[in-house]
Amino acid sequence: MRAIMVNLAKAAITLEEIASFLKKDLRLKEVYLHILQRHIIEKAAAERGLTVTEEEIQAQGDSFRFQNRLEKAADTLAWLADQMISVEEWEEGIRDRLLAQKLSDAIFAKEVEKFFAQNRIDFDQILLYQIVVPYERVARELYYQIEEQEISFYEAAHLYDIDERRRYNCGYEGKIYRSSLKPELAAAIFSAKLGEIVGPLKTDRGYHLFVVEDFIRAELTPEVQQEIKDRMFQQWLASELNYYLHSLNN
Repeated sequence: MRAIMVNLAKAAITLEEIASFLKKDLRLKEVYLHILQRHIIEKAAAERGLTVTEEEIQAQGDSFRFQNRLEKAADTLAWLADQMISVEEWEEGIRDRLLAQKLSDAIFAKEVEKFFAQNRIDFDQILLYQIVVPYERVARELYYQIEEQEISFYEAAHLYDIDERRRYNCGYEGKIYRSSLKPELAAAIFSAKLGEIVGPLKTDRGYHLFVVEDFIRAELTPEVQQEIKDRMFQQWLASELNYYLHSLNN
């Protein structure tokens, strides 16, 4: 089996070594399933007569280069060399992603509004800040200090949160969908008033204090439409994969 030259290490690595590493790192099954999913997408797209044109690949590639400031051909070639892939392999990857998008649109574009209407509450959002600490005693002490205005919520997050990123951002989590929260957390947070401290609430990560800065009512924006299509497509793909694997065992 041919060797693959890895410029970063200046050494030859065989495909057998790659497969062995994935097995020992418990990632071979994940890669295998992704390849099977690609086969499923190819088959379903062919059945529907879906294709990707060279012009579409070119446009997507140009967009990627613009976003990543790969303005010159030499910049793109250098980036590809660093990623250890050829121009042809890069374009094949673009084709695969575009084909999956087309298949998702073909199957689910007409189902988005119905899905949104039935699951609208899941797409409500909040602008959320939180503090997570390892001990309930610490969480309660911070709660009382914030309530008594001895320290602000944001200062407490900057000083005490267990997550480095959140400390730097003074507890800022960003816009969060209701559906991305555990039901018990969502119930408590979405029933709170703006600026009200929620908690301490316990999870497997520690003890949480929350503050909601804004409630954002769900609307069927282009971003939400894409989110719904992606969700439905991934569910469909998982179902198709399970069916395929089940058929192999019978």
